[in-house]
Amino acid sequence: MTKHAKIVEVGPRDGLQNEAASIATADKIAFVDRLSDAGHTTIEVGAFVSAKWVPQMADAAEVFAGIARRPGTKYTALVPNVKGLERAIEARADEVAIFAAASESFSRKNINQSIAESLDTYRTVCARASEARVPVRAYVSTSFGCPFEGNVDPSAVATVSSALMDMGAYEVAISDTIGIAHPGQIGPLLNEVTRRVPIERIALHFHDTRGTALANVLMALQLGVTAFDASAGGLGGCPYAPGATGNLATEDLLYMLDGLAVETGVSLAKVLEASAFIEAKIGHPLVSRYATAHRATRASH
Repeated sequence: MTKHAKIVEVGPRDGLQNEAASIATADKIAFVDRLSDAGHTTIEVGAFVSAKWVPQMADAAEVFAGIARRPGTKYTALVPNVKGLERAIEARADEVAIFAAASESFSRKNINQSIAESLDTYRTVCARASEARVPVRAYVSTSFGCPFEGNVDPSAVATVSSALMDMGAYEVAISDTIGIAHPGQIGPLLNEVTRRVPIERIALHFHDTRGTALANVLMALQLGVTAFDASAGGLGGCPYAPGATGNLATEDLLYMLDGLAVETGVSLAKVLEASAFIEAKIGHPLVSRYATAHRATRASH
């Protein structure tokens, strides 16, 4: 098993974008700054998308302008098209992320484009990003299952992943969008994808809807994956997954990795502080099991 792993912190974007409460720009900035102080090397700060469809991300440029940038940390943004990319460049995002689906129905429901049409869009985005010397990371949504089609063929995930890599993405985050993945899927899917994409350029993005995210990470670690997305406190969810409890919590992931002596450079204690800060702003408890246990232990003393 690897001795080092990379955590991509997605709480400020993938986490907050599904929150119903209106969160002040200053609070988003303070949240990112706390995550920076925890030692994260990559933080997804926001998304340059339509404010009509994702109102929580309407102030992404202001958040980028207000954060205290820590040397050695990359501050990234999700972009759906060239217009979003240009806004990200203007905001001085260190890199951008694009997102394509492995299932046709989800692609059409989520972005109103077929998979082929979305890939055409992203080829243009990657070409422009290359000109601007902005690295591109890619997500492959619904890699383990689709809310509309059910099972997704691993070969479809491999095809989309390979296309994204060929157009210039330096890393592909294979994503369990609806939190349906289980450990038995990890090996077969990686076996298929690594026929076309090197394992060192694969990350995994799990939601913990069914409580299997950590088991999935442990399986992937043993198979050579060293990059994982996580969200402080378990912030997030998916509008197409009823009952979804959010992303894999950064605290829960860190607790396991620390126990396995896998180094990340991220402070569990300081991530807890960041989660506690944002929990007070969103109006409901966060779902991180570690954070919940930590609060209970402190209360008992």
